[in-house]
Amino acid sequence: MAQHDYNIANQTAANARTDINNVLSAIATNNSGTSAPSTTFANQWWYDTDDFILYIRANGNDAWIPVAYLDQTNDKFRILDDTQVVNTSGTQTGLLGDQATATWETGTGTVESLISPAKLKAAIVAQPTVTIVRGSTSTATSALTHTVTHGQSSRPDFVWGEIIITVAQNGYAVGDCIKINNVFERDEDDVVMSLWGNATQMGLSTNTSEAYMQTVNRSTGADVRFTGQSIRICGVWYD
Repeated sequence: MAQHDYNIANQTAANARTDINNVLSAIATNNSGTSAPSTTFANQWWYDTDDFILYIRANGNDAWIPVAYLDQTNDKFRILDDTQVVNTSGTQTGLLGDQATATWETGTGTVESLISPAKLKAAIVAQPTVTIVRGSTSTATSALTHTVTHGQSSRPDFVWGEIIITVAQNGYAVGDCIKINNVFERDEDDVVMSLWGNATQMGLSTNTSEAYMQTVNRSTGADVRFTGQSIRICGVWYD
């Protein structure tokens, strides 16, 4: 550990030799010491032996730039927190460090950076949640209403119905699901069906079961009518 003013003054040969050796020692040890060198130069190295931080002097010789932490206990080179990642033009492209939890929760930050599992979890939890309730299935008969209690504290944001195939037919296999929505057909048959929801229930109401039992053959596209299938009402809530 040594520092020097890098000025070899006129002196005796023996003293000059000592002075030169001191200069070389300062160079070899990166000007290491418990405080910064009193004489500084642009782009000069300094290793702080108290805080274990390696610095380089700014090009304008007006500040010390921290480069790294040297872990003397484990003999490891450590990257300092909040070190910017830049391209060859000096434009920041990332950050080797953490950001505030609020930045992750709002999801508006664009700087690439490290994130802890805890902050990732907090960011996910803070995002709006989606709740989906699928009512129990019932046999689709000629009933004009199918109603289910959803168990939520508010009306659903969207309601739909599903026909669940329990007996293979018309090109559909057991377990296939067919979505049904509102129907309004003003013609000689006057077919109307609505999917609705309120604070306690959601359901299907129609003036004819044809509205949800009529479909097309999956393979041929021909008009067909389901028989003996299951129906259920579903809803979604966006918090």
